[in-house]
Amino acid sequence: MERFFKLQQHGTTVKTELIAGITTFLTMVYIIIVNPAILSSAGVPFEQVFMATIISAVIGTLIMGLLAKYPIAIAPGMGMNAYFASVVGSQGLSYQVVFGTVFLAGIIFVLLSLSSFRAALLRAIPNSLKYGITSGIGLFIAFIGLKMSGIVVPSEATMVAFGDLHKPATVLTLIGLFLTLVLMAKRVSGALFIGMVVTAIVGYFMNLLNFEGVVSMPPAPVLFDMDLGGVFSHSLYTVVFAFLLVTIFDTTGTMIGVAEQAGLAKNGDFPRVRSALMADAAATTVGAAFGTSPSSAYIESSAGVAAGGRTGLTAVVVAMLFAISMFFSPAISAISSLAAITAPTLIIVGCFMMEGLARIQWKEFDEAFPAFAILLTMPLTSSIATGIAIGFITYPLMKLVSGKGKEVHPMLYAFGMIFILQMAFFPAH
Repeated sequence: MERFFKLQQHGTTVKTELIAGITTFLTMVYIIIVNPAILSSAGVPFEQVFMATIISAVIGTLIMGLLAKYPIAIAPGMGMNAYFASVVGSQGLSYQVVFGTVFLAGIIFVLLSLSSFRAALLRAIPNSLKYGITSGIGLFIAFIGLKMSGIVVPSEATMVAFGDLHKPATVLTLIGLFLTLVLMAKRVSGALFIGMVVTAIVGYFMNLLNFEGVVSMPPAPVLFDMDLGGVFSHSLYTVVFAFLLVTIFDTTGTMIGVAEQAGLAKNGDFPRVRSALMADAAATTVGAAFGTSPSSAYIESSAGVAAGGRTGLTAVVVAMLFAISMFFSPAISAISSLAAITAPTLIIVGCFMMEGLARIQWKEFDEAFPAFAILLTMPLTSSIATGIAIGFITYPLMKLVSGKGKEVHPMLYAFGMIFILQMAFFPAH
């Protein structure tokens, strides 16, 4: 391990890497509870999502650890799972068709990771759109958390309204939210996971949670439960692009941020970048084949770096712990079935994703309005794809009428026209 990971050169030890791996795992293990809970609401069998979540996390994180040798973990991304469920629910599609869009996005993702196009696309898209997209997803998933918990309910008069706080599940959500916020404020490692566990215990004593077991043999994985033909018959090209684009932004930004925090990326130089980019691309493709939404690098990896993780050994430890977790499906299934346990996590993760709003040039209207349009349309239309399309249409348009058309990369004009044509002539069914 010393020779393979060059531990001494990076100023770390096996013990430090082991602790860092455990720390990262504890901060992101909530995904094996939240992801099945969200996707099973769209009709995907719980056991299928549970195994797909773990398989994609293990494969992506092992590639990151063994090939790229970075202390960064990969798993199905928050936001994309909520978007997946919303596409199934709002457009009357089968989940198999939407898995087809994820699989196609994954294949394109792999091809882009082998080329220089991915880097070129990232350079072409302005910060206002990048931050607007990330923050819009944050609002979207926080809104889903509020709806799941009953804090926000439908209303014919005002579309949405404040819910009944006397309902047991809503009360439990508020308890879990307050507890997790306290843990976050105290900077407790693994606050999201600890908050979910304690909320589950409270829910058990409130007779809202019923366990039929804790440990069992892992469920059998399901392979290729998807409908690729439906992607084309329903003209879901914008959905494919949304999965692709958001995953590229999210995972690349996270990789760079964590690598810089660990002192592994200096002066913009990102060693073994192709292997790192391939990790999430492969995890997304494999995950879709088994039955889960796109994968991404996790910002929670920064917790492991803060604990001293500097090499791929940290990621290998995370992957091993994910593999062990597949033996606890009965307990995780019970927890996932109670929305009050997972809703606080959605709300808090939504807050994390709003950070980029501070970097948008709000005093420059041609920069501000496209970001604002994305923020507005994502939660109100329950569609990340629509928000991205609106942003890509309004940004070049605003720059043109402001006399700054030359500042816009030609790729943005191309995508803007594609989105206009797609919305006009190929609307999703």
